[in-house]
Amino acid sequence: MEVEKPGSKGQAWFCATGLPSDIVIEVEDMTFHLHKFPLMSKSRKLHQLITEQETDPTTSTTQREDEEERDEIEEIICQISLLDFPGGSESFEMAAKFCYGVKVDLNSSIIAPLRCAGEFLDMTEEYSEDNLISRTERFFSQSVLRSLKESIKALKSCERVMPLAESLGITERCIDSIASRASSVDPALFGWPVSEAANENNFRARSNQALWKEIESTVRRKGSGAKSNNADSWFEDLTLLSLQLFKRLILAMKMGDLNPEIVESCLMNYAKKHIPGLSRSNRKPSSSSSSSSVASEGEQREVLETIVSNLPLQKSSRSSTTTRFLFGLLRTANILNAAEECRSTLEKKIGLQLEQATLDDLLIPSYSYLNETLYDVDCLERILGHFLDGLEEERNGGEIEAGGDGGGGNVRPPTLMVVGKLIDGYLAEIGSDANLKSDRFYNLAISLPEQARLFDDGLYRAVDVYLKSHPWTSEAEREKICGIMDCQKLTIEACTHAAQNERLPLRAVVQVLFFEQIQLRHAITGTLIAAGADSARPSLLRRRAEEEEEEIEAEEGATQECNSNAWRGAARENQVLRLDMDSMRTRVHQLERECSNMKKVIEKIDKECPRQNNGGWRGSLTRRFGCKFKTQVCDSHEQTAVNARKGRQPHHLHQQ
Repeated sequence: MEVEKPGSKGQAWFCATGLPSDIVIEVEDMTFHLHKFPLMSKSRKLHQLITEQETDPTTSTTQREDEEERDEIEEIICQISLLDFPGGSESFEMAAKFCYGVKVDLNSSIIAPLRCAGEFLDMTEEYSEDNLISRTERFFSQSVLRSLKESIKALKSCERVMPLAESLGITERCIDSIASRASSVDPALFGWPVSEAANENNFRARSNQALWKEIESTVRRKGSGAKSNNADSWFEDLTLLSLQLFKRLILAMKMGDLNPEIVESCLMNYAKKHIPGLSRSNRKPSSSSSSSSVASEGEQREVLETIVSNLPLQKSSRSSTTTRFLFGLLRTANILNAAEECRSTLEKKIGLQLEQATLDDLLIPSYSYLNETLYDVDCLERILGHFLDGLEEERNGGEIEAGGDGGGGNVRPPTLMVVGKLIDGYLAEIGSDANLKSDRFYNLAISLPEQARLFDDGLYRAVDVYLKSHPWTSEAEREKICGIMDCQKLTIEACTHAAQNERLPLRAVVQVLFFEQIQLRHAITGTLIAAGADSARPSLLRRRAEEEEEEIEAEEGATQECNSNAWRGAARENQVLRLDMDSMRTRVHQLERECSNMKKVIEKIDKECPRQNNGGWRGSLTRRFGCKFKTQVCDSHEQTAVNARKGRQPHHLHQQ
């Protein structure tokens, strides 16, 4: 029906009906050559404009030309220019087709601009039956608003006609529809259609049937992989919205008590779409994306602050995925120099789920010129503080629910143990930084409570790495740093390694040797007692059995000779048991004397042999006791050592 060809200002649109055009309407850079009657029959506004031009002698054109010119040039009665037409030339073209009676295929992407075009042209039901406004309103209510994905597409199309779409309530109705229908979405079925009319049972049944038919056809066509499901997810449609519309939509979702996981997923997808470099594994822009499509630094900062301000405050239940995403936001916030409130909110939310993080997440680079260290240690200290505060609140809440008895400080929460191992790994990682001061290392190491570490092997490894990377550290600072370790919580492997570690101060090595001997003593004593008990138990059992047999024999009238023989056997066994106990007591006393002698020898060596004698005191130990130490790798959380003792010895050896 239409023909387009280049015009003086752009393109020209002709209605190919065989009749000459009698009106020209300009919309943006497009010129439409149309006829008055179809337009005036549907649009009150065009009827008024055409009538005004025909009655106005200054604007009406009565061209008097020669007869030959009239045959060649069509006579143009009026010319109208429609400024600021909603939706531009595309919307006017569809409205013009509607006036000519051409069938227009309505869909969610054009319904909002077409509805605004009908409002602009005043194409009401009162002016003409079954007009454009009523047609678009019916399709909008019955088709678009009943579908989640279609409502999102319609909301996206409102951006082109925002002032008029807002006044007509199109934007608000789309947002309400999305928020209400997103609340009924099962997070396990992201991207699949939603039931359309929750209040109508019949329609719901039909929708469920259509749902499963579409699911089956999708599985047959694309397979059941997660990749195809993600491609069809309505979360991807939300990322196409402008930031202003997205903010309004998220606010409506939160006010409607939507599942926090759905809100969080919407925010995560939108951030990944508009903020490049959130993931360390994918920081390079794709070759297909042009540089013009990348948002500016100011736009990225605005998106990031919007995302952070709308994140749910409660702890996420989506394992480590959300935590990794939050760390990516925090690194980006530091790069973009986001507001202090934004970064503080991220640190607090990360702290609430720190046990889900990995060591790679904790390694946040330091972007400030004021920090000399490679990684931002101050940031991690704040995050750890938020974690400990949250743990304290949980414990206090548990004590209140339990009636004031929360078990005290002896309980080891699993999350605290996980974070303890995580911090030990972080200390070992940053310990190799030559610019890291000893006070920073010390303060971070002691920030965790005692219950965070079952063994201190990981802490010993971090101390060893720090001393190796800082050979200029003074003796006093070395002793202070080694003081963060509890030698009683070192495993046998860690003690063996520390005993020959040249980087440790002498006092720390003596403590290690002392507590290592105590561990060996307890281990040997426990073994002997267990062995003695095992050997004594059969004798006692036999004795009791024989006594019972004697009683039975006595009751049955057994002879006195048999009874005397049984008693003599029991007496012999009692003597053997007494001898075994005396032998075991003697061996324990011998071990105690050996430990006392070793302690005296170590104290004597500590006084006589200087530290700078190139490790001479260690050679003396080897010669005296005939023991050689072998380096082994140890882990603070491997259950390979002797179990912890009931009573805890002091951290430092007090010399008498």
